[in-house]
Amino acid sequence: MLTTPAAGTRRAAWRAPAVQALVIQLLAALLLYAALRLSDSAGGLPISLGQAALVQGVGAALLSWWRRLALWWLAIQLLFPLALLMTLALHWPPAVFLLLFGFLLVLYWSTFRTQVPFYPSGPAVWASVLALLPEQADARLIDIGSGVGGLVLSLARQRPDSHFTGIELAPLPWLVSRLRGRLQRSPARFVRGDYEGLDLADFDVVFAYLSPAAMPALWQKAQREMRPGTLLLSYEFPIPGRPADLTVLPLPHGPLLYGWRH
Repeated sequence: MLTTPAAGTRRAAWRAPAVQALVIQLLAALLLYAALRLSDSAGGLPISLGQAALVQGVGAALLSWWRRLALWWLAIQLLFPLALLMTLALHWPPAVFLLLFGFLLVLYWSTFRTQVPFYPSGPAVWASVLALLPEQADARLIDIGSGVGGLVLSLARQRPDSHFTGIELAPLPWLVSRLRGRLQRSPARFVRGDYEGLDLADFDVVFAYLSPAAMPALWQKAQREMRPGTLLLSYEFPIPGRPADLTVLPLPHGPLLYGWRH
């Protein structure tokens, strides 16, 4: 059963790296503006828009380093003002930006908070998960961050004796998975929501393809809720400090599928 996010979760959203990065970028812009105003008062300092964007990017990158954001955020902060300036130079109509923003919003939704972007897996991973399912009938699997539903639909076709559910927070992938399920007349179930509202005790297998940032919280929830004998699977991303009980290589030279038994 899904629950409403707790107040603590809402407060945590403000501490998300993406929110911090936005605040830092705005702060760098304000500092640049103040410096230019002081320069004008002292006789002026000739500076082009491109130079101003570069200075703002450097300032935002330094502030991000001071805040100990991940290194890739430093690169984003450095390049963002220049990229914005170049985009504005294209003179696209405002409707283009609105449509692009709307599409990215329904695709990624609260990635800024969860730090889990859209990661599709693939048939090789689905086959590896299928091989790890319990042999008994009525097995239950939940795919956390199920995207457009590929894994869940594939397993439901090949194991009609069991129950498969996908949970996805972003509206567009969830809607696509629901439509695919209806078109295929699949018994698979797709839920839109945050997996934090699930009780993992309801499932025999929990599969996740999330991100390194999400793994510690997932492990803590699994430790609290998963029943003895059940299996937690994570593709590509291990749990820090928790050696896996099993590993599978779905594709040669590709990422591993990790498993922990409870």
